[in-house]
Amino acid sequence: MTEIPKTMKGVQLIGHGGLEMLQYRDDIPVPTPTSNEVLICVSAAGVNNTDINTRTAWYSKSDANSTDASWSGNTLVFPRIQGADVCGTIVAVGDKVNSKRIGERVIIEPCLRAAKGQTLNSPWYYGSECDGGFAQYTLVDSQHAYAVNSPLSDTELASFPCSYSTAENMLTRSNVTSQDTVLISGASGGVGSAAIQLAKARGAHVIAITSPSKNQQLLELGADRVVARDADLIEVLGENSIDVIIDLVAGKQWPQFLQVLKPGSRYAVSGAIGGALVDLDVRTLYLKDLSFFGCTVLDAGVFQNLVNCIEQGKIRPLVAHTFPLEEINIAQERFLAKQHIGKIVLKI
Repeated sequence: MTEIPKTMKGVQLIGHGGLEMLQYRDDIPVPTPTSNEVLICVSAAGVNNTDINTRTAWYSKSDANSTDASWSGNTLVFPRIQGADVCGTIVAVGDKVNSKRIGERVIIEPCLRAAKGQTLNSPWYYGSECDGGFAQYTLVDSQHAYAVNSPLSDTELASFPCSYSTAENMLTRSNVTSQDTVLISGASGGVGSAAIQLAKARGAHVIAITSPSKNQQLLELGADRVVARDADLIEVLGENSIDVIIDLVAGKQWPQFLQVLKPGSRYAVSGAIGGALVDLDVRTLYLKDLSFFGCTVLDAGVFQNLVNCIEQGKIRPLVAHTFPLEEINIAQERFLAKQHIGKIVLKI
C-alpha cells in the first residue's frame, strides 16, 4: 500500500497575469478522493496553450476582465493548479470506485462531464474549473481516468491527452474519411502534429501548413505535402481543392480557407493563435454549403478512440523537451517561442 503524504509539491496560479503568477510550493495539501473519485500520483504533465490562455485571461471577451476568463467563461477560482495533460498511477479511490483500480497507470480525459460524483450541466476543463496535474497528486472522477496498456514512458503518454483528443475530436466532428483531402493549420504544434497522425490513420490525404524549417519533420510524421504559413493558399492549392480544414490558427489568412474549401465541405476549429477575429463573407458560407464545427467538448467515445490508437501503436508521441516541474516558467517560455514540434512535458 502506497503511503500518501499530507502535503505535496505543485504549482499554483494565484491570479491572471505573467509568469510571476505561477508559484511553486511544497506545502500544498494532498487532496482526498470523494466517493466517485480516484487519487493519482502524477509522474508527468504536458504544457498547453490552454494553460497560458487561462493565466493571461485570453479567454475573456470583456477586455481581459477576470469575471469571464476561465475556459467555461466563468470566474476562475484562485489559487488554481493547472495542467490538463496528465499521466500517473492511481494510488487511492473513493468508496464507490473498485479498489482494483489502485495501481493502474492512467491518462486523464481533460474534458470533464462529471466532478465530485455529479454530472455537470456544462463540461469543465481539467486545470481550469478544477485543479489539474501540475502537482504530485491530483483528483478526477473515476470515469475520466483511462488505463493505458502501452510500452511508452509516462512522459510520452503525458504528451497525448489534450492535443490528441482535441485533434481526434475535430476529425470526428468533421467526419474525416480516407476519401478526404485535409488541410491542417498550425501543423507543427501539439494539436496540429497530432491531427497529421490521426488523419493519416484514417487514410486521408494530408496537407500541413507550417514554417519551411519544419517541412521535413512534418513529412516524416506523415504529411503528404507541406505549405508555407505565409503562402497564398488559393494560388498554391487552388480554389475548391480541400474537403476538410482543421484550423488551429485563424488570423489574417482565414478568408482563404473558405476559398479553397470545396462546395459542401467542412471546417473545424479549435484554436486561434493567429488572431481570434476574422473576416467572414457569409455569402461564401451559404453559397458553398459549408459546414462549420467549433470543437471544444469531446464527443462521446473520442477519448477511448485515442486510447485505442495509443495501445495499437497507430500514433507516436512527440516530446520536444522535458523540464522539472519547478522550471515551469522556463517550459512555458520555450513553449511560447514556438520553435519546437510536438509537446513540452513537465516531469513531476
